[in-house]
Amino acid sequence: MSIRVIITKNFKHMSAVAAETVKKNIIQTLRKKREFVLGLATGSSPTGVYKRLAKAANAGQIESARIRSFNLDEYVGLPGENAQQRMMHPESYCYFMIQEFFGLLKNKFLETSVPFGSLIDQKQLVRQLKAHTGDWREVGTDAGRSIIIKSRPDSEYLEWIRREVLEAYARKIKKRGGIDLQVIGVGGRGHVAFHESGIPFKGSKVMLVKLDDNTVTNAVADGHFPSGKDCPRYAVSMGAELVYQANAVVLLASGKRKVSSVAESLLGDPTPDVPISYGQIYAKEGGTLIYVVDKIVGKPLLANRKALKQKGVRIRNLA
Repeated sequence: MSIRVIITKNFKHMSAVAAETVKKNIIQTLRKKREFVLGLATGSSPTGVYKRLAKAANAGQIESARIRSFNLDEYVGLPGENAQQRMMHPESYCYFMIQEFFGLLKNKFLETSVPFGSLIDQKQLVRQLKAHTGDWREVGTDAGRSIIIKSRPDSEYLEWIRREVLEAYARKIKKRGGIDLQVIGVGGRGHVAFHESGIPFKGSKVMLVKLDDNTVTNAVADGHFPSGKDCPRYAVSMGAELVYQANAVVLLASGKRKVSSVAESLLGDPTPDVPISYGQIYAKEGGTLIYVVDKIVGKPLLANRKALKQKGVRIRNLA
């Protein structure tokens, strides 16, 4: 297993180092193939990276017109009378990507894709789940659960979600040859995208997720929604099984909230309780995994440097 950890001074330094890593990967890959498939995350962690990548693209260092992108996740249940209104809600991840990245590009990407969560009407979803309890089951050991819709359910609406929202997104990624490099952040409990703590790795390609109460609490605490009742309760998300099929994964983490989950993901054994720990399996199978973290997150990693080295984790301290 080989995992690289780069420890940086602060958020700004982390963003610069990660952006340079992604930029080099794009340039090198486009020498070998016609298009680059870039996996993107939302949240505060990648915002500095996106600004730097947009600046590099606008300066002609990256050929943005040869890039296709796929985002990790999208809410189900944002306010709006229709899919278009939900998609352009200020808290939608589609809107976020336009504000933080896509809208900054002079030459746009060849194509951008965000999971189709905005197409789902949350009230209709809840009604169908209540009316057709035999069509689905929940998996997971904590409050956040993946909703598995069975093949050929009685509910036409649930069948449409399974086939045209979840499976269709996975098919679209596969059609483009998979993701060349995936940028991810990490939640406070070690979740990646909306693959919540406790959801099994197996079968977690593109999921319909009932959100953990902790996720909702953090969304309110971070100022995204005025209260818990205003926050969506479901999301469509790539799971760890699909995230870590990318040729390379760059994980970003800064701040106190991320310290324990990042340390557990590398020092402990892989466990669904810490979804990003799947990276150990991914690296063992030959994937390229790079952690770029600030010195706050990096402190316990440096304290356990010897143990991590024995596990094949290489640390570079730039702080």
